[in-house]
Amino acid sequence: MAEGLFNAMAPPGWRADSAGTEPAAQVRPEAITVMREIGIDISGHRPKHLRDALGPDMALVIGLCQEEACPVVPGVPSEEWPLPNPAGATDLAVYRRLRDELRRRIDDLTTRLRTAN
Repeated sequence: MAEGLFNAMAPPGWRADSAGTEPAAQVRPEAITVMREIGIDISGHRPKHLRDALGPDMALVIGLCQEEACPVVPGVPSEEWPLPNPAGATDLAVYRRLRDELRRRIDDLTTRLRTAN
């Protein structure tokens, strides 16, 4: 959800790749449903391991770590947003709350990125 939201809201020159230390086999259907509700299609997204997202163009790491320690990528600025992992939840309200909180935080982040340039 974070990748889809950020890429829909990103300032020019920015894009997100979402990755985790223990990625699921597929994007949860509940996440796809609540993102479609706001006009963002993440049905083609696939969970990736952090090692697959690392690259020389990485400018910022946002850790969504509440249950575990956020990974550290040496030399890359980072922020921690400790948000609950909805994995296993089937109640769409759980996913909507997370989506809306991510959207609020990403809106703040993209505002900061725009004013920094």
